[in-house]
Amino acid sequence: MIHPKTLTFLSQLATNNNRDWFHAHKQQHDEARENVLAFVAQIKEELCKIDPGLPTDLDPKDCVMRIYRDIRFSKDKTPYKTNFGVGISPDGKNFNGPGYYLHIHPKQSFLAGGCWMPEANILKAIRQEIDYNGADFHTVIDRHSFKNYFGYLDAEDKLKAAPKGYSVDHPDISYLQLKSFTVSHPLSPDDLQGADATKKVVKGFSELYPFIAFLRRAIG
Repeated sequence: MIHPKTLTFLSQLATNNNRDWFHAHKQQHDEARENVLAFVAQIKEELCKIDPGLPTDLDPKDCVMRIYRDIRFSKDKTPYKTNFGVGISPDGKNFNGPGYYLHIHPKQSFLAGGCWMPEANILKAIRQEIDYNGADFHTVIDRHSFKNYFGYLDAEDKLKAAPKGYSVDHPDISYLQLKSFTVSHPLSPDDLQGADATKKVVKGFSELYPFIAFLRRAIG
């Protein structure tokens, strides 16, 4: 589970997002990161029992993202993220296709997964799989437990017109127009701090697994 001190550190960092404060509280960061790493190790161990596509020797350190922001091309010059991001895929946080994501934040935690803004060849393959195997796609996304937990696919990134090669009256045009194939579910601080925190996150990822499997099949 996530320790309250970890969320307290993130809250304080949001208020004091500068290098002097961070360096003075580096030990708190390191302790918070170790807490996240231990939590990820527990999640990964259980998730590997559900998803055989994940290597059992996946190192949690390869899954937890750095807290340092890349500010080279950003107007926001604050140097640190105010959350811990966790990416779980065969390549850890380096998503080369579908994967699971956990966002740890004092007020806006969530779990998510799928393919976010995939490269053109991967996007093309996913659209083709939906076109060819729409029944399989709907078996996954229309499953009662999946819809009850995640609702609908995220639709922020979407074409205004039909993608090349598809008709505007295609029965799944609303999905073919997507540029990302992801879902998400909010988590409260209590969800992450309770004794059953690992179980709750793994439950969410287990609901996500059939969607991940469909996307993996699509891209081969």
